Amino acid sequence: MLSALRTLRTKVTAVVAVAAALAISLAAFMSYRGVSALVADELERGLDDRATIVVGLLAAGLTPPARPDMIEQIVSGQGAVRPLAPGRDTLPVPPDALRVAQTGKGASRADVVVSGTEYGTLTRPLPGGGAVMVGQSYEGAARVDDQFLWRISWTTAAAVGFAALLGWLVLGRILRPVRRLAGATARITTTQDLATPLPPAGSDEIGQLTRSFEHMLAALRRSRAQQQRLVQDAGHELRTPLTSVRGSAELLQRARGRLAPEDEEQILATLVTEAAALDDLVRELVELATDRHSDEEPEAVDLTVVAEDGVRRCRLRTGRVVLVVEDEANPPVPVRARPRALQRCVDNLLSNAVKFSPEGTPVAVRVGGGRLAVRDRGPGIAPGEEHAVFDRFYRGPRTQATPGSGLGLAIVHDIVTADAGTVFATTAAGGGAEVGFVLPPHDQDAVNGPSARRRSRRAARVVAGP
Repeated sequence: MLSALRTLRTKVTAVVAVAAALAISLAAFMSYRGVSALVADELERGLDDRATIVVGLLAAGLTPPARPDMIEQIVSGQGAVRPLAPGRDTLPVPPDALRVAQTGKGASRADVVVSGTEYGTLTRPLPGGGAVMVGQSYEGAARVDDQFLWRISWTTAAAVGFAALLGWLVLGRILRPVRRLAGATARITTTQDLATPLPPAGSDEIGQLTRSFEHMLAALRRSRAQQQRLVQDAGHELRTPLTSVRGSAELLQRARGRLAPEDEEQILATLVTEAAALDDLVRELVELATDRHSDEEPEAVDLTVVAEDGVRRCRLRTGRVVLVVEDEANPPVPVRARPRALQRCVDNLLSNAVKFSPEGTPVAVRVGGGRLAVRDRGPGIAPGEEHAVFDRFYRGPRTQATPGSGLGLAIVHDIVTADAGTVFATTAAGGGAEVGFVLPPHDQDAVNGPSARRRSRRAARVVAGP
């Protein structure tokens, strides 16, 4: 991770340097073009002004003073050339310049080379015939051009280097919290210690990322703690039926037909009972650990339909009297939940109520709003146990003698809370317990009214089955 951050820092610095080089080069190119055009305009104006001055001085019978960067000469109509400054080179006469000397009209502009030096020339007619030809050396302009290019080159290089250095330093400061976070996650990966502290979280994007990692680590810690507790509790709960099965099997092995038929029948019945208990325990452990319904999508579900379907199955399975009662003061509304998972909740609540209700006593399911409660006629819930009954493998002091794994209500809790609902357990008035859950309403279906409720009822029946 740290090497990846260094690579990222290098890449971003390179991008910053390239972007700076491109931006500065573009600005330098545009500046160069502007300066070159400005120098060319100045040369043209200087040449024009000098030609005007020379023509005026010659017309007045005066000789213009010589300039080191200029060559001035008179061209006759026959093409003869006379320098105005003795000992200076002469300029070649182009055809257009000769035409001006012959006709005495117009002007001629041309570039020529004299002794390896480029000159810009301007030819104008003289009043008495012939023409004056003035040449301006380009050496000064070339020198300015070269100096400008040199200065802009090293300025660009220095600016790019400074931008790269600044980008490297700034990126190092920006990525420092990421490096700390990467180091912490690397330690966690190496040591598997989820309690490793993360660096302090700021208020920027890196701080938000750090807080997200903190939430993830907290969830992982809770998950690991739950797994460890589940393994410990499962090992404890499995030990009792396994010990009973092993003891009964060893007794049958040692007796080898010497037991009385009724004793052998009792031992076999114990084996069957304990094997069934083990089967239920393993099934509920798998159900609790894997959450088979997690791939379901929440949708609008009618609690009354779910309750009626669960009650029908419970009657067929147990033969007990189970009733569904709708709260008239608070009519049921469609809730947002996973249909099959919700059926599992209702089945577990009914199985729990039947298990603790004496034979011949009814079990009632009350539905109102987004609330479903199952009322039994059992020993009730001791004060302070209202939340503990939803813990895994919890067995209250009043229910220690009742068979069961203690996982049914834990499964209800996990499914309901996953659908943003809440669970509750209280001692009912007149004895027994009332255990159930509350789920959030499905707003869209609630707004659509009775027609939506009928559609949800039909959909829930299809999902739940008979």
